[in-house]
Amino acid sequence: MDDLPEAGEGKRGVEGHLGYLLRQAAHAHRQHVEQQLSGLCLTLPQFSVLTMLAAYPGHSSADLARLALVTPQTMSVIVANLLKASLIVRTPHRVHGRIQTIALTDAGEAMLEGAKKRVYALEAEILRDLAPEAQAAIRQWLTRIAQPETR
Repeated sequence: MDDLPEAGEGKRGVEGHLGYLLRQAAHAHRQHVEQQLSGLCLTLPQFSVLTMLAAYPGHSSADLARLALVTPQTMSVIVANLLKASLIVRTPHRVHGRIQTIALTDAGEAMLEGAKKRVYALEAEILRDLAPEAQAAIRQWLTRIAQPETR
């Protein structure tokens, strides 16, 4: 039986299918980010939620699930853990009484700033060999792939 190829070899390299290569890259990125965040006792999904709350404050758990690309059930677990860590607070929506909006606490903002330093340093390392024009082209391409009208 042949040995399985390493990432970057054969169909796991430039000969591979695009969807597989995107998934392989996303998996590697997640592992690296999780490693960077582990010292903060923060997961990548939790980091994503804190980042989304900083960018779009005052949204519900359902809104955050859509933004963070997770199921509502997964978001419930993430929110519960962030509440337990006192990184977020919930308040009743000013119009819709049953909906609760979520915001960062001061501790959440401080945690996010520390996490961003680690994650952004990793992203800078990933992009270090790419010219700004290439980085912009990759960002535009990835954004276009994710837009509904391009699927």
